[in-house]
Amino acid sequence: MSETTNGVASRDVDVVIIGAGFSGISSLYRFRKLGLKSVVFEAGSDFGGVWYHNRYPGARVDSEWPYYQLNIPEVYTTYSFKERFPGHAEIRDYVAHVDKVLGLRKDVVFNAFVNDCSWDEGSARWTVKTKEGHVATGKYLILCTGLLHRRHYPEFPGLENYKGALHHSGFWPEDLSTKGKKVAIIGAGATAVQITQEIAKDASELTIFMRRPSFCLPMVQRNLSKEENRGLQLYYDTLFTQGRKSPAGFPSKRLTKSVLEATPEEREALFEDLWSRGGFQFLMGGYYDVSLNPESNKIVYEFWARKVRDKMRPGVKRDLMAPTVENMPYHFGTKRTPLEQDYYECIDQDNVDVVDMNVKKMKSFTEKGVTFEDGTEKEFDIVVLATGFDSFSGSVTNMGLKNKDGIDIKDIWKGGIKSYLGMSFESFPNCFMIYSPHAPTALSNGPTIIESQADMIISFISHLESAKVKSITPTSAAQEQWVEMVDQMSHLTLFPLTNSWWTGGNIPGKKVQMLTYVLGIDKYEAQCRAVLDKVEGFDIQYQDGRTEASTDKEIDGLTVKAAMAAA
Repeated sequence: MSETTNGVASRDVDVVIIGAGFSGISSLYRFRKLGLKSVVFEAGSDFGGVWYHNRYPGARVDSEWPYYQLNIPEVYTTYSFKERFPGHAEIRDYVAHVDKVLGLRKDVVFNAFVNDCSWDEGSARWTVKTKEGHVATGKYLILCTGLLHRRHYPEFPGLENYKGALHHSGFWPEDLSTKGKKVAIIGAGATAVQITQEIAKDASELTIFMRRPSFCLPMVQRNLSKEENRGLQLYYDTLFTQGRKSPAGFPSKRLTKSVLEATPEEREALFEDLWSRGGFQFLMGGYYDVSLNPESNKIVYEFWARKVRDKMRPGVKRDLMAPTVENMPYHFGTKRTPLEQDYYECIDQDNVDVVDMNVKKMKSFTEKGVTFEDGTEKEFDIVVLATGFDSFSGSVTNMGLKNKDGIDIKDIWKGGIKSYLGMSFESFPNCFMIYSPHAPTALSNGPTIIESQADMIISFISHLESAKVKSITPTSAAQEQWVEMVDQMSHLTLFPLTNSWWTGGNIPGKKVQMLTYVLGIDKYEAQCRAVLDKVEGFDIQYQDGRTEASTDKEIDGLTVKAAMAAA
């Protein structure tokens, strides 16, 4: 602490970190080991990030134990998880344990909502301010603001007239009871799936407003013993290391065989085996071309639809939730595939109704509920907005982050999100982002890609410090090449054919673009390290006044050809 501004302590540090979720924790831990002094600003009142805020009924991770945790031995050898897929309360208990073991809290300022980040060219330092009056200056700025943080509130006609209880899933009052109530859930994505499984059991009536169904997979949840936790801990480092060498962060291997090369009997046996294992194993352990070939994808969808339809009674709801293969609404696996425990059984209950918003169009909210264009009306005691988030960019574009010329990133990104290596941005010196666009983020286990990016950033900054670099910023040409490569690679797959939060297509007016690097964590990290080791694609200013301008020539490693050759 150096001085006081408006009665609040100001800090002068090496690194300013924004966000105290898994990304912020990973960054703080690593910068401490590097010997750099850091401060973390966190808008919430405690650690956890998305898990501090997400407390809706049924909220839990869909990455199975033991992979949804950080690879920090002093932490993982002293903590035992209770469930294969931990719930939100257990994740908060885990991060509290991380804090206790590592003593993180002394470097974190909670209840600190960042609203201004400005770069000073003369001193080559960032100044970060919060709404509450905190101020910090640092050479490096690390954005750990989360992938799914900024809540999306659609502009439904008349919503302001509704007098009942209205709650977004990302801001849930923990004392809210839905028992005996008439409840509406708007949305049918991963969050809505988890909420439905809880509320359907309590509400007198539950109405789900849906545009597209989610293709849910069986979770196969189970309890864990302390003995099971303890018995596997000696293998954690190996498991986590192998996870980093895999596409999705789990030490698994996809078959090198096409769906079309297998006989119907072989396919059926494999699909049944993967289905019974639960989690994402049905996605990760199958044939290599499911996301590449429409015909292969169709065969996988047909199996999925058959399994789900067997869980439900014949009727309109079954046809809406699991259409037959002739009516497949989008390619399997090209948007978020939630895990479910008894979702389809809950949907099938008599007290649950599903409104197809493509057919039964909403006209307006009223004081008591919703009117439809066909003249009918439904009344609700509680309306739940499971309408998702402004993914990838929402938190970054709402914190007053300005480039070296004073232009806010929300204006820079109006025409589309751009990044270099999925970790830095042109005209934002010494600024890096974790859990970010143009990385394998949406297709990865969260902690694995977070630690991959954190390690690369810390290694890069360590090199910059040794080389006595004052500031560094990606070139426009290098950034354009990275964005173009990510986009071109995606067009070799089926992913771009489905709009979702993976493409920004869930937010009206936002540019629809592929925001995920599709080759996986292993290829991503190898490609990034090859470029970072050579410090390619950056303009550099040294402490002695020397400058080093990167040329506008193409970087050999940042082409679709090079990426696909590596794959």
